[in-house]
Amino acid sequence: MNPARHIRLALIGAVALSSTLAGLSAAEQAPTRWGDWPAWGDQKDGTYRNPVLPGDYSDLDCIRVGDDYYAISSTFQYSPGMIVLRSRDLVNWRIIGHVVADVTQIGPDMNWDRMNRQGKGIWAGAIRHHAGKFWVYFGTADEGYFMSSAKDPAGPWEPLHRMTTEAGWDDCCPFWDDDGQGYFVGTHFKGGYKTWLYKLTPDGRDLIPESRVLINEGSRREASKLYKINGTYYHFFSEHQPNIGRYVMMQRAGKVTGPYTGRRQLSHVQREFHEPNQGGLVQAPSGDWFFFTHHGDGAWEGRPASLIPVTWTDGWPVIGKVGPDGLGTMVWSARKPVQNGPLLVPQSDDDFSASRLSVQWEWNYQPRAGKWSLIERPGWLRLHAWKPLRPDDLKRAGNTLTQRVMRARGNMATAELDPSGMADGQVAGLCHYNRNYATIAVRREQGALVIETARNQTILRGPAINAKLLWLRSEWDLDGLCRFSYSTDGKTFASLGEPHPFGWADYRGERIGLFSYNNAGEAGHADFGSFTYRYDSALTR
Repeated sequence: MNPARHIRLALIGAVALSSTLAGLSAAEQAPTRWGDWPAWGDQKDGTYRNPVLPGDYSDLDCIRVGDDYYAISSTFQYSPGMIVLRSRDLVNWRIIGHVVADVTQIGPDMNWDRMNRQGKGIWAGAIRHHAGKFWVYFGTADEGYFMSSAKDPAGPWEPLHRMTTEAGWDDCCPFWDDDGQGYFVGTHFKGGYKTWLYKLTPDGRDLIPESRVLINEGSRREASKLYKINGTYYHFFSEHQPNIGRYVMMQRAGKVTGPYTGRRQLSHVQREFHEPNQGGLVQAPSGDWFFFTHHGDGAWEGRPASLIPVTWTDGWPVIGKVGPDGLGTMVWSARKPVQNGPLLVPQSDDDFSASRLSVQWEWNYQPRAGKWSLIERPGWLRLHAWKPLRPDDLKRAGNTLTQRVMRARGNMATAELDPSGMADGQVAGLCHYNRNYATIAVRREQGALVIETARNQTILRGPAINAKLLWLRSEWDLDGLCRFSYSTDGKTFASLGEPHPFGWADYRGERIGLFSYNNAGEAGHADFGSFTYRYDSALTR
């Protein structure tokens, strides 16, 4: 996006947002404890409550093109990588695709036979619209900066292009000025958190090394974005002070290359609200401004997304409710930027009847081709089994298919499994997934099928079963304690094992998934007929 063309605002004093804030104070809207939000998202009365996405949508960026909003979120080692979402009102979101179809374009350690990038891979990036195309740029901790472009944000996206090969860079953003010259900002965290500005080559695919200018450094600075608003250049970033926390900042200049002499803090740290900090500034057609951001402080749901109104004061965008000190604080409820739009939540269910996996699914690392199929048995997902890199270790087992979970009320996820094709030594089932993991599964041993649960590599055996179909279920609430059960008829469920507490690890929140592996060798397959995931959402309240 060309900010000068799409982002305009007359910066005359403070812009009043009383209608947007709906007369509600931050204190009135705050949950009694982080994560115990009584409601979230679209409230069906013209207002919304934060978070608008109470799942792991980390490292957000957001733009508006016409009447549509587009956002991207980091995906680390998962494939396909860099999720893309679309909304008409910044509150109701659907997943439309991913930028990176094959994460081994980043490096071989992202493949199923190495699985050596836990918590690394695709970090924060930026999405822009320029010259009739969508552009996404991002960094990885070890491999460098990458970019891709597409005419349609749902894809297909061009194969990844590597812009740099040096490790230790992150949180980048492109920018095109009115004359068409492109720029790129990125931070070298291994070099003292110095933020450098480069010119882009005319095709937008590479940096011009000799053009670089130092525009910022220090205090663990990240989350860089570049904007041009009413003729002024703004560099948005966050910084972290030891024993204080992370907060958002902005500096401005009369030229894109600086000097950036003006600097201002835009909001308080807000540790109690998990430090809203990484995101994108976006203007609605009404002229109102918003900050679409994640909260990042290590809760089990990961880094959920909130939409915070922005008030312009003396040429600075203050994020949230403006206090007496001029800094912003969290706003938990406000009027929707656009009224009367459809009620939407990200996709979750799948009956595996399509020729392609639904867009909510992401494999843990790049999957092994030819070892999964939607066509070998139409209407079923078939997972072929082989040895994990370490026996009975789900984190080291290839072709584990995952999606995000929500921190909402009344979560229930159920997988239908046909175990008839399983071989001796094979395990298949439903999993919750992070550094620690938990499963409810069926294992075939000496021809018999046995139900089991596991926490990491500690396995609890259940009864032997004799059924053509199994239904495996996990249930949890705002407390993040999952309870497993199983059924042989899809109606009556028996519990198994103790509740499993969700957690945070490697910058990621909890996930749910489907898996199969075989400690004995390359043999057997498991067929999944459906996956349903229901929870208290705006669609059911």
